[in-house]
Formats: sequence, structure tokens, C-alpha cells
Amino acid sequence: MTHDQSNFDRRTVLRTAAGLSLAGIAGCLTGSRSSDETTSTNGDSDDQGLLRQVAVEGTTLVVRLGSGSAVEQINLIQPNGELFGTREVVTGVQQVAFEIGTAYDPGDYRVIAVHGDETVAETRLEIRPQLEIVDVGLFRNNPDKPWDEIYGESETNRTRNSEAYVEVRNTGSGPDAVVGLRFRGDVPHLAETYEGSGLYGTERTIVLPDSQINLFSSTLPFGPQLGDDGMGCSIDGNRGEFTVVIESMVSGREITETFGVTYSGSEEMRDCEINISAP
Repeated sequence: MTHDQSNFDRRTVLRTAAGLSLAGIAGCLTGSRSSDETTSTNGDSDDQGLLRQVAVEGTTLVVRLGSGSAVEQINLIQPNGELFGTREVVTGVQQVAFEIGTAYDPGDYRVIAVHGDETVAETRLEIRPQLEIVDVGLFRNNPDKPWDEIYGESETNRTRNSEAYVEVRNTGSGPDAVVGLRFRGDVPHLAETYEGSGLYGTERTIVLPDSQINLFSSTLPFGPQLGDDGMGCSIDGNRGEFTVVIESMVSGREITETFGVTYSGSEEMRDCEINISAP
């Protein structure tokens, strides 16, 4: 999927900000003495113990140095070989950080420790999110979710019955942001056009590594049936399938999951019993 212009602009701004005042350091990236590389982020991450730990924490890449490390500068190299940014290491400082946000290119990053004109330590770290859709549910079946907090206490149950939450998990090693939420297939209210992200109250929701969050819809996918396209409710039950679609900011691609659904017990959606089955 092609990245849209807004994602490209955000990445450009991020990289520009990270790379300000970096002219003239090219010689520091080709030092004559490089240590063995490792992908571990625990314990000593190089033979000399200069790079004690390199890890993603939230939306930040944190580099921790060993005690007494003779390091003047840390360079972060992107997967395409270009410089992401550099940090000077002041005497006595044992930690530096790079804000990677959610507009970075996923892949293998190189962290290079420099002293003088030499590379004294180097390690690699893969930064790559992995979003997956875990579950989807409705207010009528899951009243314990924070519906009032999200939609406001003034909203009626009828309105909240029309919305849905989608549970998303990030099993990868880098942060991501969901910038789109869509429903396709056998849902009563198929939005012909989507204005905005489809996320209630926001244009994006950050999903940190090893975390699980709920997204809330803003397009009334389970509201009253509109036209002949959406699937309605019946006494005996209508059965079908619908697909949840989320869009990743980091990759720019869509991630989908399909669920089974039954609408039964009424001719009206407001009184309909809706049962959603696992994919």
C-alpha cells in the first residue's frame, strides 16, 4: 500500500528534527575498530560492555552505557543506511535516547558508539511493530468497557449499541499507531464514505510494543440498517461475516480480521440480539 502524503511529511519532519546539525560526522561512521554485533537488548550488548543495553521503551530508543565507558558520541543508523540521529555523551552520562515516535521505517537499526574518530562499539536492534486484531464487541454484550468515559454519559444506550470496540495487540518490537478503523461486509450500517479515521475522538491511537488496547468506533457500524447493502435483524436470525480493518501508520498497510455474526430475535436493530463469533 502506498503511503499517503501526510505520513511522508510526518516522517520527513521527524528525521529532519533528529538529524539537525549533523554535518561533518561521516568520518565517525567508519571507525577502524568495531566490536562483535548482537541483537540482544539484555546484559552487555558488546564485548567491551560499552553498550550495556539498547531497547525500545514506549516510543523512544534508549541506549544505556557501561560504567566508565569511553564514548563521546552515539550514532543511530536507519535500515536504509542513512543517519537517523546522533547524541553527544557528556562525561558522567550513562544514558542517551532517540525519540523514534510512530513515523519511522521498520527494520534493523545500528547503534554505533564513537570515541574520537574510531568506532569503539556497535550493536543492532530490530524495531518492527506487529499489530493484530484480537476481538471485537458491542456495548450490549460488554457493558463493563469504559463506554461512558469514551462516548460521554449523555449518550444514550441506543447510540452506544450502534458502536463497537476493537481490541488490538502489538506483539512486535516497535511502537505503532492505528490511523484508520473500518468495517466491511455484513454489518447493518455500511458507511459509504469515511470522514476521518473512524476512531472515536481521535485521528490516531498509539499501540506500544507488547501492549493491548481497545479502539472505539465512530461510524455506527451496528446502527439501524441503511438501504439494501447492510444486513439487518430478523426473528429467526440472519447470519453472515464482517471484516474489521485497521491501518498501521508505520507500515501504511491495512490489517484485517474476519468475524462471524448472527442477528436474531427482532425485526428492529435496537432490540436485536447480536452474537459475534471468533475468526
